[in-house]
Amino acid sequence: MGTEVGSAVEILEPLLPPEKIPPWREQITVRGLLVSTLLGALFCIITHKLNLTVGVIPSLNVAAGLLGFFFIKSWTELASRIGLSAKPFTRQENTVIQTCVVACYGLAFSDFTLTLVQHMLDAVSSARTLLIALSFLELSYLGVSFGRSSPQKLGTDDESSKLLMEERLRNETFVKDSIPSWFAASGYVGLATISTAVIPNIFPQMRWYLVLACYIVAPALAFCNSYGTGLTDWSLASTYGKIGLFVFASLVGSKGGVIAGLAACGVMMSIVSTAADLMQDFKTGYLTLSSPRSMFVSQLIGTALGCIIAPLTFWLYWTAFDVGAPDGVYKAPYAVIYREMAILGVEGFSALPKHCLELCCVFFVAALVINLMRDVTPKNVSSYIPIPMAMAVPFYIGAYFAIDMFIGTVVLYVWERLNRSEAEDYAGAVASGLICGDGIWIIPSAILSIFRIDPPICMYFTPSS
Repeated sequence: MGTEVGSAVEILEPLLPPEKIPPWREQITVRGLLVSTLLGALFCIITHKLNLTVGVIPSLNVAAGLLGFFFIKSWTELASRIGLSAKPFTRQENTVIQTCVVACYGLAFSDFTLTLVQHMLDAVSSARTLLIALSFLELSYLGVSFGRSSPQKLGTDDESSKLLMEERLRNETFVKDSIPSWFAASGYVGLATISTAVIPNIFPQMRWYLVLACYIVAPALAFCNSYGTGLTDWSLASTYGKIGLFVFASLVGSKGGVIAGLAACGVMMSIVSTAADLMQDFKTGYLTLSSPRSMFVSQLIGTALGCIIAPLTFWLYWTAFDVGAPDGVYKAPYAVIYREMAILGVEGFSALPKHCLELCCVFFVAALVINLMRDVTPKNVSSYIPIPMAMAVPFYIGAYFAIDMFIGTVVLYVWERLNRSEAEDYAGAVASGLICGDGIWIIPSAILSIFRIDPPICMYFTPSS
């Protein structure tokens, strides 16, 4: 989940003069919040489906920005045609909508795979209350990603350059409404204290001092993840979460180590993921001359909305479908993987099947070699070398996802051969439409399933006797 943005040199659009940049309070509008709520619910449904089926969540911020632009632009056009006055739609308002939606559906990804694992382990009794409680604990992770930026000092000789003047305008606009460091530190400490007191009541195996240890280590890991995400546009939140999973599972041991490891993993993943998301949202706001305060407030509103929307949309799946069934559509592959990793952290390598560790090491080295070949060979050769990550996905979610990916790859390949520039411009929009359309269908499908309305024809294949 990250905001894909380019460098300042790549921005060629004209910048607004300082007097035309709306104040940060005017960048947050009622219509923008309404659209953010609608899109937040839609993207929570989409994220849950992807999380429960394939376990791989693509960056949906582009889709959020496009749909936000579509809804607000349609509203302003409709209002002007019927004679109503409508406030002009600005890039700052669109950035605020995108930030709010990303914060909302981010909770659907960061919390609910591990919560599902606890469901599978029967560790809690009131699932709906747990989901909402865990979501509001997410508010404490915002403090990690607060920060200040300092404007770049420009000499008088450089001010003649248009590019440097634009950069100075962005710096001045961004720093003018920066968030004080004392507010960041006090917010993190205060909310971390609340989490340290609350989490052990939800998961007794996760002692208060273990939660406190997570919060002490978290800022350093969040900084590393934010820095790495800024360089590569690839968040490693799950990797940092796995570190916490193995460490705390092994510390607690056989008496509750699985639950403690999963809870620690959830805390670590949420912290480092939220920090990277907000960092990239700030970069988007920097490029669009949006205020950091409006970005933060929209992130806070989006997180609060996600605390309600994400549990309710997850409950839609939980009541309408057979979630977690090994042979079902919503098998939640990552829930099984994280549970097995937690057991491995408690019992060690002896819990693995025979020759499992040897096979893992062999294919680990093979993946490194394949990636090295992709990096050192020319582009016309490396494009035909498979990606190990993509090869691994069908092994644990089934072949149906690979077939879907293959069809999409073929369509995109033909499109690029026919018109490469058009494919580069519109492929993202087509992908966003397919993802959103597929996600919207979940709503009528869930309603039909809740009312036990089965399709008139059901076809499946079984092996011959």
